[in-house]
Amino acid sequence: MNFLAHAYLAGEDEGLIIGNFIADSVKGSSWKAYNLDIQKGILLHRKIDEFTDNHPLVLIGKRRLYKNYSKYSGVIIDIFLDHFLAANFFKYSNKTLEQFSTDFYHTINSNQEVLNDYGNKIIFYMQKNNWLLNYSSIKGIENTLTAMTKRSGAIYNLNQSILELQNHYSEYETEFFVFFQEMILFVGQQKEILKNHGI
Repeated sequence: MNFLAHAYLAGEDEGLIIGNFIADSVKGSSWKAYNLDIQKGILLHRKIDEFTDNHPLVLIGKRRLYKNYSKYSGVIIDIFLDHFLAANFFKYSNKTLEQFSTDFYHTINSNQEVLNDYGNKIIFYMQKNNWLLNYSSIKGIENTLTAMTKRSGAIYNLNQSILELQNHYSEYETEFFVFFQEMILFVGQQKEILKNHGI
């Protein structure tokens, strides 16, 4: 799961939103340095990633990519999943994707005092290029993958994987719908655990 899915799955809770947003840069047990609500967001993010990485349908998608993109296949799949969520956002939210994106950016910007360096850097680029909204189009996904290739200096042209998406679009879309419904149920369970039992 990438930025849009994590933001959506965090729901309306500000701490979960912030924790989910910065979680990739919070290593080991350093999550304990944050307040309780943000701790829960970080731990929820990790649970979401674990569920995603081990889901059979996600693994099928990765295998389609592995021959040409090796270790980057997981990164690409995360982008693809965000595309299908963005393209079908009306099925999952009463908000438009544009309104959701605006609200998300507002929440992050209103909590800059608790962001780490990673969070401040990422939110700048996210807003500048409106990543969340642009995930909804094939061109937007291609631009994201091109930018990732340039930033990482990877030997793989990740933007070329857009051809894999186009050639297997219906398969990836069908797999997404099944996977994401299971993800929503899983996240609901995890939120109840964090609410009732704490950390």
